[in-house]
Amino acid sequence: MDLISDSRQGTTLAHGLFEGTIALVGLVGLVWASLRIRGLAAETARLRAEADGLGRRLRESDAEAARWRLQAADLISGLAAAIDQQLKRWHLSAAESEVALLLLKGFSHKEIAQLRNVGEATVRQQATAIYRKAGLSGRHDLAAFFLEDLLSPQSS
Repeated sequence: MDLISDSRQGTTLAHGLFEGTIALVGLVGLVWASLRIRGLAAETARLRAEADGLGRRLRESDAEAARWRLQAADLISGLAAAIDQQLKRWHLSAAESEVALLLLKGFSHKEIAQLRNVGEATVRQQATAIYRKAGLSGRHDLAAFFLEDLLSPQSS
């Protein structure tokens, strides 16, 4: 409208071209922004659907884990009692028993030291005492002692 009004008032061709270019650039920008918004909306919808799917899978996994924990509760309780009895048979101190359990869970000496607020050297000494009292050669033998029969294939 401004271009028509300007041309009737006798403005220069350069002024008309300048305003026309500005209008064209604005129109191109509007089209680009509109397409970009449309693309972002589609990407948002895709990501939302993916997040919903991941949320559904997480809930299913949580439910499956809860079912497994419920089914295995008696076995886990029995295993924990059996491990405690064996640690007592080895005459481990309370601190050594705690370290042995953390070793079985896979914690490193450094992690155990941080959890128990003691030095790493103390944990190493306690681990050595555990292995000596149990007649085992190290961490792997400790884990194998408790897991060997659990992980054996069941006969048909």
